Amino acid sequence: MECVRLALRIKLKNNLRCSIRAFSINSVQARAHTNTRLPRISVQQPINSYIRRHSCKMSSFSNADTGNKTADPYTAKNKEEPSLKEKVEDLLTFIEKTKFCLLTTQTANSDLLASRCMALAGKEGNGLELIFHTNTESGKTDDLATHNSVNLGFLTPSGEWASISGHASIETDRAVVEKFYTPTLKAWLGDLGDGKHDGGPQDPRIGVIRVKASTAQYAASRRTLIGDAVQLAKGIVSGDAAQVNKLRHISEEEIQQYKSQ
Repeated sequence: MECVRLALRIKLKNNLRCSIRAFSINSVQARAHTNTRLPRISVQQPINSYIRRHSCKMSSFSNADTGNKTADPYTAKNKEEPSLKEKVEDLLTFIEKTKFCLLTTQTANSDLLASRCMALAGKEGNGLELIFHTNTESGKTDDLATHNSVNLGFLTPSGEWASISGHASIETDRAVVEKFYTPTLKAWLGDLGDGKHDGGPQDPRIGVIRVKASTAQYAASRRTLIGDAVQLAKGIVSGDAAQVNKLRHISEEEIQQYKSQ
C-alpha cells in the first residue's frame, strides 16, 4: 500500500506542477495589474484528497475473483462486534490467563524481525500497558532503543490467540523495578559476586519493558475443544465455514477511548 501511495503522490505532483507553474505565471501578471494577494495553493491537499478517494478501492494482494461472494467466509462468519467494554475485558482476561507471549521486535542493525518468549509481569493503564522484565544488557533492549514498534503474540494449545501491536519503552527507575520485582529474576541474571549485580531489586541490569497497546485483534473460542471439533467436522462435510471462534478487533481510537475512562 505504501508503494501505491508513493506512486500516486509522484504522479499527481508531476501533473500538478505543470498546472501550478502556469497558474503562478498568471498570478504574477494578475498581481501586477490588480496589486491584490492571490490565494496560496497547496500541492499536498489535493494529493491527500485523491488518495482518500481511491485508497478504499485498492487491494494489496488478491489471487481470486469470487464475484459477489465473500472470499473469506471464515472471517465473515466468526467476526464479532460486541461492546468495547466486553472486547477489552475479554482480551485482558485472555492474556492474564495465557501469561506467556512472543515479543517481536525489529533488529537494531537490519530490517529483520526477532521474537522472544516473555512472561507478563503486570498491567497498568487500564490494563492496556503491559509490563515485562528484562536484562538491560540483552539484545532486545538494543532493538527497542532503535525501533520501538513491537508486536505481542499470545497463543494457547487450543488455538486461541491474541495479537497486540504497540510501542515499547525501557524503564530503569528503581521504584518501577521494585514494584514489579520478583525473586525468580535471580535465576535468570545470577549473582556476579560484586555486591551490586546480585539479581536483587537494586541490580542495575534489571529493567522493565512497558508496551503501550495501539491496536489488538484476537480469537476466543466459542465452545469447548469437543464443540469446536464437532463444528469443524460439520464444515468439512457441508462445505460451510466453521463457526468456532469469536474474532474481534480493537482499533487505536477504541484503545484511547477505553484508557480515558
